[in-house]
Amino acid sequence: KSVYENKITVMSTEEFIIIVYLIIEEIYPTIVSEPLRKRGFPPALTDIEIITMQIVGECLKMDTDKSIWMFFKNNYLSWFPHLGSYPNFCKHCANLWQVHQKITAQLTAHYGQDHIHFIDGFPIPVCRYSRAKRHKNFKEHAGFSYCAAQQEKYYGFKGHLVINLEGMITGYTFAPANVDERDVAPEITENIHGLLGADKGYLRPSLKEYYKFQYVDLQTPLRKNMPDSRSQESMRLLMRARRKIETVIGQLTDRFNIQKVRARDLWHLSHRFIRKILSHTVCVVMNKKCGYSPIQFEKLI
Repeated sequence: KSVYENKITVMSTEEFIIIVYLIIEEIYPTIVSEPLRKRGFPPALTDIEIITMQIVGECLKMDTDKSIWMFFKNNYLSWFPHLGSYPNFCKHCANLWQVHQKITAQLTAHYGQDHIHFIDGFPIPVCRYSRAKRHKNFKEHAGFSYCAAQQEKYYGFKGHLVINLEGMITGYTFAPANVDERDVAPEITENIHGLLGADKGYLRPSLKEYYKFQYVDLQTPLRKNMPDSRSQESMRLLMRARRKIETVIGQLTDRFNIQKVRARDLWHLSHRFIRKILSHTVCVVMNKKCGYSPIQFEKLI
């Protein structure tokens, strides 16, 4: 049967690796119709094996290519006997970022259809605020902003997410921290319809009007000096449901370390960001197959 149809139960690490491999193995041929490399010798490990290792490593809270490579070299070399040197593994990982995007999109298209979504952002600091002016990486891309949750200024980027009611990420990107999240919102909500819940940071009449023509109903709390004809009960339920995106951001931060910038250039940072989104999406899919809450990752392994 298709991996889209099979039911799975709580699993060991070995079973987790196998299921991730089967999911990627089924999807990969549908998005890659011809070899990605036109010249030179083919890599010893297949793209499917590399993607599987990355997803499993991220789900096991391994934050770097080196830690993932070491884990499989020390524990599962018999499963991946062609695992070569760390530099080759690292290059192979980074070159698959577009494949990661396409796999995420396909999983989202199959499992993520919904008419209720939520949008929010989170800080991705690249260094301590006091070192920002001396920091050499990302000078042309990063910016300064203020994190209300931590009540402090920071220098770096801001991640932007859209999730459905179950907690699956359906849209994502990151931008310089000083870019207004209301300007980024249309970019990651192109393919959604229905209700879109957000916090006060997305209040803007022109944005609400834009979404009206996209058949999206943007709903946010209003400021105290603004009249509100909506019932308090409906807004209370909406804001309670919106907390799910805070849970997803917490998972990306605590389990997948998405706020840690270990890259030195925008290309590698983009690869890390996309890989973590893919890993979260695969975990949601596996939870749905297990019959668990989609974002209850603790029961997977």
